[in-house]
Amino acid sequence: MTEEIRMTEDMFQFASPESGDAEKITRPSVSYWEDAFRRFRANRVAAAAVILLVCLIAFAVFVPVVSSYTYYDQDFMVINKPPSSSHVFGTDELGRDIFVRCWVGARISLFIAFIAAIINGGIGVLYGGISGYMGGKVDNVMMRFCEIIIAVPQMLWIILLILIMKPGIWPVIIAISATGWVSMARLFRGQVLQIREMEFVLASRTLGATSFWIIFKHLIPNAMSPILTNLAFIIPRAIFAEAFLSYIGLGLPLPMASWGILASDGAAKILVYPYQLFFPAMLISIAMLSFNLLGDGLRDALDPRLRT
Repeated sequence: MTEEIRMTEDMFQFASPESGDAEKITRPSVSYWEDAFRRFRANRVAAAAVILLVCLIAFAVFVPVVSSYTYYDQDFMVINKPPSSSHVFGTDELGRDIFVRCWVGARISLFIAFIAAIINGGIGVLYGGISGYMGGKVDNVMMRFCEIIIAVPQMLWIILLILIMKPGIWPVIIAISATGWVSMARLFRGQVLQIREMEFVLASRTLGATSFWIIFKHLIPNAMSPILTNLAFIIPRAIFAEAFLSYIGLGLPLPMASWGILASDGAAKILVYPYQLFFPAMLISIAMLSFNLLGDGLRDALDPRLRT
């Protein structure tokens, strides 16, 4: 027969007052966007890209205003002068200041890129949202139409549209936006196919919400992170498309200046005056690299799987 064990006070240890805080949540509660911003700010590469983009935009806005030169002023006394204190980036074959022309070109190139990205994003989100939410035959027809568009290289579509329209800022924007929305539509459709089966969408549908209400109230906000990331990658593609069109003479009409026009003019004299190509090419590279790094930073910050 086993011996009975009696419990005494010396077998116990009284809990200290501090032990009650052992399971207390000390980290403040933060929202998804607050946590994403914290992780984005901790990404030094993405933060540096944002600083570079802010500097580019600030120079594009203020340099043409405060400079004593304009992008169309011609001075035949200073033709093809190398960089100096009076002309930081030098002058071209007509004596125009390349520094001012580069920043006027930045205005035009960035404006075209931002507007094209907004149009691409808006059309792509609307088209992909309807396709993914409706499903069935509607989804099949809408996606087959997208496949027909992407079967032809995007640059070929853009060149064909530019040849139909007259060169200018808005024709370039329309040509870039005419087919650039397809990638956003396919991406957002995939997100909608996942989200539409979740409980809160079913509850909203049960309560009698319309399809457009569900798309704009539930689907778009919950798929905002891939939308923002893709928009950040659309902008450098639009910058390159505009620069390429202007480089081959299908972009903006003279005497307007863009990075593509400046690069085209400089490429013709690269062996004699290499600086005329170097500076616009450098700005194009910095802008495209910064937007790509920004997109990488947004993708890492907005990925819920990386939340800590």
